[in-house]
Amino acid sequence: MTKAKNLSQFLQSDGRTVIVPIDHGTAIPVPGMENTGKLIESLSPHADGFVVNLGVAQAFRDILDEKGVCLRTDCYKPVFGSNEDEGAYRLYGADEAAEVGAHAMMNMLYVHHRNEAEIFRECAELIAESLEAEIPVIVETLPFGIGRPDDYTVENIGFAARAAAEIGADIVKTAYPTEATSDQFKAIVDACFVPVIILGGSAMGDDAALLTMVKNAIDAGAAGIAVGRNVWQHPTPAKITAALSAVVHDEASVDSAMKLL
Repeated sequence: MTKAKNLSQFLQSDGRTVIVPIDHGTAIPVPGMENTGKLIESLSPHADGFVVNLGVAQAFRDILDEKGVCLRTDCYKPVFGSNEDEGAYRLYGADEAAEVGAHAMMNMLYVHHRNEAEIFRECAELIAESLEAEIPVIVETLPFGIGRPDDYTVENIGFAARAAAEIGADIVKTAYPTEATSDQFKAIVDACFVPVIILGGSAMGDDAALLTMVKNAIDAGAAGIAVGRNVWQHPTPAKITAALSAVVHDEASVDSAMKLL
């Protein structure tokens, strides 16, 4: 399958996508993914694709068959106790992605991290593999590391997004900058010459705030979303996914989307 065909499994005819990452099982202990197969089936009518670890890709290949499948190629670890912050480190590559029928790969790029040099090399090596395999790479890029909203400024996110595009990302996944206006995020998207999608981060517990963030991003030119915990930790995961899809694909207002909940 060509790279363009693989990308089309995620980016729909409108050029936009709703991706649900369910790759958190190697990073942090979080409830909501206990029945993985049932979760995938319930979200599939409204999601264009899923981000999964290798074990999930293998175990639920039949259920994932009609959806875009993005293989997580690294392990991204937040600080835990007195453990050193290693950031993210690569585990898999294009061979494993092809073996499980993945349409894309995803790897972290932590700019300004203390292990930045190694993280950049690992992302570059994955992108180099992708050129021959024709399996696109979604680079998830954040300043310094995961779970640092105070560092997710307009300047830092703008640099991170552009750096990911510069090293060859097919799609850039990043955070919506903390307290950014739609115009400020538009400037980031406009300066990034590949599609930009936003992540959801930790569960907000505020549907209107989540939908407003997504609406602002889409209005600013974002190509879509990759929202995990705000979906499968929601009281009604399928309904919030439908609401998010309405904002992304149907350009629904926040008020209209809220009526789907």
